[in-house]
Amino acid sequence: MLELLATRAGQDRPGPAVGAGTIWRISTVGVVARVLVTGMSGAGKSTVLAELSRRGHLTVDTDYDGWELPDGTWDEHRMAHLLAEQPDVVVSGTVENQGHFYDQFEHVVLLCAPLDLLLERVGRRTNNPYGKTTDQRADIASYVERVEPLLRRGSTLELDGRRPVGELADAIEDLVRGSTSRH
Repeated sequence: MLELLATRAGQDRPGPAVGAGTIWRISTVGVVARVLVTGMSGAGKSTVLAELSRRGHLTVDTDYDGWELPDGTWDEHRMAHLLAEQPDVVVSGTVENQGHFYDQFEHVVLLCAPLDLLLERVGRRTNNPYGKTTDQRADIASYVERVEPLLRRGSTLELDGRRPVGELADAIEDLVRGSTSRH
């Protein structure tokens, strides 16, 4: 969604068309937003981020590259710096301290899927070892019961992770380009 600003040549502000021969200068002003995509393991966060990255968006998957500390929380200094420097970024992750940053995201998107699908996905993925052991799979089931309701309360939009990845990316892209904000 782009905001169009039409001005007559030589004017500093928008004005009405006045007669034939008016020359219009059209400029596009892209509206940008910071978006957090959160949800349980296997919901499709990394997959939708890969699609958004392919489309040219700046994305950060906090499962990789040292965004999470050994205790499983985000590196708060690093995340604060990213959000201060990047007005247009899509971040994914689900960590205990993510709520500290909700006010710095225009949108918090919860990506959900049924437990059986989550377990199927984590069992077959090759890019992340989490979810392969019996204990980890039990943890995922527990998190769906205990953590997902908390994520739902903090989210501005919930998307069904069973939808095609292109549709999910379209919905998030609409947010990045300037639909309604949480502020």
